[in-house]
Amino acid sequence: MAYQFQFEALAPYAGQLAERLLHTLGYAASSIVLGMAIGVAGSLALVYGNKPLRGATRVYVEFFRNTPALVQLFLIYFGLPNLGIRLEAPVAGVVSLALYCGAYMVEVFRSGLMSVPRGLSEAGAALGLRPRQVLVHVLFVPALRNVFPSLASQMVLTLIGTSLISQIGVEDIFHAGSFIDSRTFRSFEVYVVICAMYFVTVQALRVLLGFVQRRLFGKEGR
Repeated sequence: MAYQFQFEALAPYAGQLAERLLHTLGYAASSIVLGMAIGVAGSLALVYGNKPLRGATRVYVEFFRNTPALVQLFLIYFGLPNLGIRLEAPVAGVVSLALYCGAYMVEVFRSGLMSVPRGLSEAGAALGLRPRQVLVHVLFVPALRNVFPSLASQMVLTLIGTSLISQIGVEDIFHAGSFIDSRTFRSFEVYVVICAMYFVTVQALRVLLGFVQRRLFGKEGR
């Protein structure tokens, strides 16, 4: 029997899908911002920190880069309450995504800092710049330019990874898809639409990041 597509069955849920898409974008943006903050702090610890700080940062990076993101999410949401730390599902989801994203961004920013010639920092110091000014204006800007494509890719992966947080009941777009599927029994149509929404959103993010790169670093990102 030929399958009869019935995408019209999803029409009553269009508003719900749009609302949950906005929620998803909010979770992704929060996770990316926190992940970038972790990445910057961690990269500075690896490059300029003392031995204990470098060791602790390396343990964090290796743990979150070498264990499944879903297991990390469950550990934070279901495991931490046993230690007296209870987080609401959306908070746990954002924290989990941020820690996972941050572990990769630590390496991205570290590679950027290592790519900047050492002579630039020496030149900045010779000009009388303070260490913080050298770090921000002489080292960090060229480092960011060098790694921006990798940074953009990690942002895209974090946006896609938001689908995991539906597993702890966070009402994102994937959670909405599961709900609609349970009401309409049109699994193929539901998840085709969900995939299409993710695809369009990711492409829009790529365009936005490309625009930001051109504005910050010029046409070639250099």
